[in-house]
Amino acid sequence: MKIACLGGGPAGLYFAISMKRRDPACEIDLFERNRAGDTFGWGVVFSDQTLANLTANDPVSAALVSDAFAHWDDIAVHIKGETIRSGGHGFIGIGRKHLLAILQDRARDLGVRLHFEHEADSDLHAWAGYDLVIAADGVNSRMRDRYEEQFGVDIDTRPNKFMWLGTRQDFPAFTFAFERTEAGWIWAHAYRFDDATSTFIVECAPDTWAALGFDRMTQDETIARLEAIFAQHLGGNPLMSNAAHLRGAALWLNFRRILCERWAYRNLILLGDAAHTAHFSIGSGTKLALEDAIKLAEVLSRPGLSRDDALAEYQAERSVEVLKLQNSARNSTEWFETLGRYLDFAPIQFAYSLLTRSQRVSHENLRLRDRNWLEGVERWFHTEAGNPTTRAVPPMFAPFRLRGMSLANRVVVSPMATYSAAPDAAPTDFHLVHYGARAQGGAGLVFTEMTCVSPEGRITPGCTGMYAPEHVTGWRRITDFVHANSAARICLQLGHSGAKGSTRRGWEGMDQPLEQDNWPLIAAADIAWTPGNAQPRAMAREDMDRVRDQFVAATRMAVEAGFDMIELHAAHGYLLSGFITPLHNRRGDEYGGSLANRLRYPLEVFAAMRDVWPVERPMSVRISATDWMADAGITPDDAVEIARAFAQAGTDLIDVSAGQTWAEANPVYGRMFQTPFADKIRNEAKLATMAVGNIFEPDHVNAILTAGRADLVALARPHLADPYWTLHAAAAFDYRDVAVPAPYLPGQMQLTRNLKRAAEQAEGYKA
Repeated sequence: MKIACLGGGPAGLYFAISMKRRDPACEIDLFERNRAGDTFGWGVVFSDQTLANLTANDPVSAALVSDAFAHWDDIAVHIKGETIRSGGHGFIGIGRKHLLAILQDRARDLGVRLHFEHEADSDLHAWAGYDLVIAADGVNSRMRDRYEEQFGVDIDTRPNKFMWLGTRQDFPAFTFAFERTEAGWIWAHAYRFDDATSTFIVECAPDTWAALGFDRMTQDETIARLEAIFAQHLGGNPLMSNAAHLRGAALWLNFRRILCERWAYRNLILLGDAAHTAHFSIGSGTKLALEDAIKLAEVLSRPGLSRDDALAEYQAERSVEVLKLQNSARNSTEWFETLGRYLDFAPIQFAYSLLTRSQRVSHENLRLRDRNWLEGVERWFHTEAGNPTTRAVPPMFAPFRLRGMSLANRVVVSPMATYSAAPDAAPTDFHLVHYGARAQGGAGLVFTEMTCVSPEGRITPGCTGMYAPEHVTGWRRITDFVHANSAARICLQLGHSGAKGSTRRGWEGMDQPLEQDNWPLIAAADIAWTPGNAQPRAMAREDMDRVRDQFVAATRMAVEAGFDMIELHAAHGYLLSGFITPLHNRRGDEYGGSLANRLRYPLEVFAAMRDVWPVERPMSVRISATDWMADAGITPDDAVEIARAFAQAGTDLIDVSAGQTWAEANPVYGRMFQTPFADKIRNEAKLATMAVGNIFEPDHVNAILTAGRADLVALARPHLADPYWTLHAAAAFDYRDVAVPAPYLPGQMQLTRNLKRAAEQAEGYKA
């Protein structure tokens, strides 16, 4: 087999090495446009796992690379005159130029023909003499761009400006240095990669970049300005550019996230950055490229595997790894792009937020890396919460206060429909046991399911109501039990189904109309939820008055029923959500059109409820922070304005959900997938928020809270599976100040001892 490899970076060289190791008879020509010693990067960061993969693939080059590594353990964050240092991170790095020299020598030894200063033709016809053409020509791949349509290329250019520089300053830790200038914040990612040199990547927002005049400076002027800004971190050492051959303006870049739907076209195969990119802030671009090279060589040389099957397996396996890293990289990239959200944080919380920004590093992972540092963070968190402690206590057990209501901890049982009400919509013994068990399970706050303010406002015949005396009696029985038998507080969520009403119970067919006894629907506009659902009638002013008064009546009943808090459900496509989203609200009056107009009626309802709800008791509002529609509907920026509007009307907490507002939406799921919306609202609008959505571990809860991404964390399905989720978490942490019902105390103590003993045994095995 004869192979042309276009691009002499780590990806192309390592593929050639890997392929020659497996099939010495194959002929490989590698073409590189630059000279052998040219490079446009400084240091390359690896993980221990990457090195293990290289060693298994080619022990000879891996040994040479390993011998050249610089090692460091700490991360240092410099912000507002303070330095926050944490350890246990275990980085290894090597100079890119040294890495290329090792790989070039190894490739030559194996018989790869290297051609430097060779401008490769981007037309496949020019490579007709080769069986395969490997496009390893990087982020600016000419081959990929030439066949963009065939590869299904998706490029997202990010706004921040950055520049790769080097310095002789020896950084003993992976360093993040944040400096405030007259034009805004600018920061550096710096790390040592050999005994004499460090990478120094400078990044800033585009507005700051322009205001500092970098768009008008030469390269020398730019470097001089950056040396002045970062003088305290450089120890008198200059900054160096390896793009000295360029004349005129400095080489500032915008990161481009590249993703390809297909990685092969005819006999042309994409490899490394040509196929995908990962932001430099997580340092995994070279890792991905090298592991791509290993996999591609393995499938191409496997006996009995056709080329089509080999390429299909190559993309199928590697694209999963790419997706994982790109998701983490996206989180990291957006953290730096929205840095302004976190600059009001105390330096210790700012550093924690930075360390956990990608979601690859969790709360408990930080404990494994540097227990003393994390316990200091935990003590700081409890002090800020008004609960100073000399012990390290997980943040989920910190108290929280909303108006006159104090919560024992930050764990919330999320509102979840159970469809188990009596025929008259009254709560039953099921609800007493359901909510009572979860309150006794240790959560600080328990939400009811969406409880409807009228018979026609129900979603299903199994939904609970708050519009009749028997409802007050039924709910009072539950709130009395919760208050007498737990430390939990209980919140009544009130809503109206709108266009999503008159449907079957969830397990009988979600959003499917009833087979009989349907009731008429009303909504912001006469748009059915789906073609199979009944068409609602657009609400007239008298309908709006009646429904508003129903919410007010339900609120008064909630006082009588003994609830500590109420929430207005304005999310998920129900009645009030239908007013807010332009996808459903097609009104031509003062309640349609602009966001301010679309919010007018939901705010009117909320204000009327707030007027009759006791001033010392809090209220929250659940919103959908996005409609999950690319070119229409509510956006996260809109969600910030929606939250601000409700806050001005008197809400104390924004319960941040997403989607379920449009049947054809395209949601993006994943761990903690809605938390970024809670983060955005909390830290841009400066409001208390509650995060919800695929949060299922104590680790998730503690990370969200400590990073300042939300103030409360709601869990749904975990509480369905385990009513005592919070007590079990407390036992795992050996936290004994959680409220446990007296009859259950011996069991909780035994569980705590058992888990502590198991943890000690595990530590012993590791030792």
